[in-house]
Amino acid sequence: MESAPENRFARFGPYAADLRTGELRKHGIRLRLQEQPFQVLAMLLLNPGELVTREQLQKRLWPGDTFVDFDHGLNTAINKLREVLSDSSATPKYIETLPRRGYRFLATVEFTNGTPAASHGEAPATVSPKDQITVSSPTAPRSLARGLFLMLQGMYLVFYIVTLTRHDRIAEAVDTLFGRGGTAVTVFALVSGVVGIAVRLFFLSGVALDFPRIGEIFLRVFLFVMLIDELWAMSPLLIWRELGAGVALAAVAALVWAPFAQRTLIKMAYPPAAEVAKA
Repeated sequence: MESAPENRFARFGPYAADLRTGELRKHGIRLRLQEQPFQVLAMLLLNPGELVTREQLQKRLWPGDTFVDFDHGLNTAINKLREVLSDSSATPKYIETLPRRGYRFLATVEFTNGTPAASHGEAPATVSPKDQITVSSPTAPRSLARGLFLMLQGMYLVFYIVTLTRHDRIAEAVDTLFGRGGTAVTVFALVSGVVGIAVRLFFLSGVALDFPRIGEIFLRVFLFVMLIDELWAMSPLLIWRELGAGVALAAVAALVWAPFAQRTLIKMAYPPAAEVAKA
């Protein structure tokens, strides 16, 4: 898409858009974005803070002689943009919807005519080692990160529900392993199971409904969640005779890793504001 020379590169938050080549980058890493969604983004970037009407978008991107479902095409383009920008229609950081009228770009946009950082696969000479670490941070589709996080919450819910419904068998296994101390362990398992159900349902619903602050909340209580999860990671040892020693130990290793996997997935799906500010 052609633009005035001084407006070739548009920067906002951690993103840089090349309006001439149709490329969008985050922290210097090129993002996959189709032509039409990028053209919608370009029109919004060239009019920051202003209403871009649906009629303007239609005339520019879906001319009258083109047979296409305009509403479906525009909605699809906006949804793809929001997914790439990790944005939300309910609490937008970048693209605000004005019902039946159009869209408005909310973030501050800076235009330059210089080569954006890390364009064409080369890092500028002024990039510090700290910045290079940020650029090489792992990325994954946001929907995938959220989906895997939801699966882990479901796994813990199953653990807690099974423990509460089969508490008599759990108590028997604990008494066999711990003797007199088994009662305290059983009480802890039951109490933490009840608390765990509430915690998992909270995070499961928050991520499923894409609540913008759910990542921040999870990171704040991570130490508490990790403590509970690491103690529950030992639970396969209670049924090691049924599972076999090797399978039980493998399950323990996987459960020990699970809390840190949750933290990584949350940070991928809901990047902390501090990391965005560094860009």
